[in-house]
Parts: sequence; C-alpha cells; structure tokens
Amino acid sequence: MIETVPVVAPPSVAGDRSVVGSYDTYEQAREAVAFLAGNDVAAHRVGIVGENLRLKDDVLGRMTAPRAAGVGAALGAWFGLPSSLPVLLAAGPWAALLAGVVFGALLGAVFGLTAYWTARGRGDLPAGGSLVAARYDVVADVAVADDARNLLIGYGRRTG
Repeated sequence: MIETVPVVAPPSVAGDRSVVGSYDTYEQAREAVAFLAGNDVAAHRVGIVGENLRLKDDVLGRMTAPRAAGVGAALGAWFGLPSSLPVLLAAGPWAALLAGVVFGALLGAVFGLTAYWTARGRGDLPAGGSLVAARYDVVADVAVADDARNLLIGYGRRTG
C-alpha cells in the first residue's frame, strides 16, 4: 500500500505578496486595484486572489428534442455561412449563401438530434457554470504592500 503525504501550501500562495485588502465581490477588488494603479502603484505589482472557491452551476432549462434540433440548426447555419463563401464566386451570390446556410442548418439539426437521442436522458439539463470565491484578496508585492495598504485605508477603500 502506498501512503501519500498531503502537501501543505505556504500561507502566501501568491509568492512574495501580502494581502492589502479583502473584498466580498470581484468588482470591489478590481475597483481597489484600479484605484491603486491610478495612484502610482505599479499595476503589475498588484493582483487579486480568490479564496474558498466553489463552482456555481445555473441550470438554463431542460433540453428537449426541438431545442436540441434548434441549437444544432443555429450552429450549423453559422458554420454553413462562411463555408458557402467560396461557392459564392462560382454561383449567384444569394443562391450560394442561402444554400450554405440551409444545408448547414439541416446538418446541424440532424447532429443536434443525434446527440440528444444518444445521451438518453444524461445531460438533458444544460447549465452555465462559473467559479465564485467567498472572498477576494487584493495582494501586492512586499516592496509596495505598505504603500498600497495605506492608500486603501486613507481613502476608505479597504475592507477586511
């Protein structure tokens, strides 16, 4: 039996940087970084670190056969549009363009339905996922950390 020893990360995973402010949202942290950059703190010496990451998955709806066909047709039409452009030179302009879009939509719908039917109920809830942090720390290189911290405190832009 092989035993593994857990690797413990050092307290500062951001290298030689220290936390100069903590914020609830990413937008607040970006505003703090923009504020520091606007007050002569070199932007490349400042960063944002998300703490306690979690995956947030928003279900967009139930996948049905008509929806799968529609999504496939739309993607196929977008693929058919540029692929019909070379034919545009040989045939009439509108005929070639229309043929490419229609042919792409038909193929896309067939592929969409095929994917839907082969999944057999697995993956029939399309979702959009994103990573969200419980807290966003603004970190700065040790050389500028005190100045950055004092700027944020002095102008009331520091939390945590």
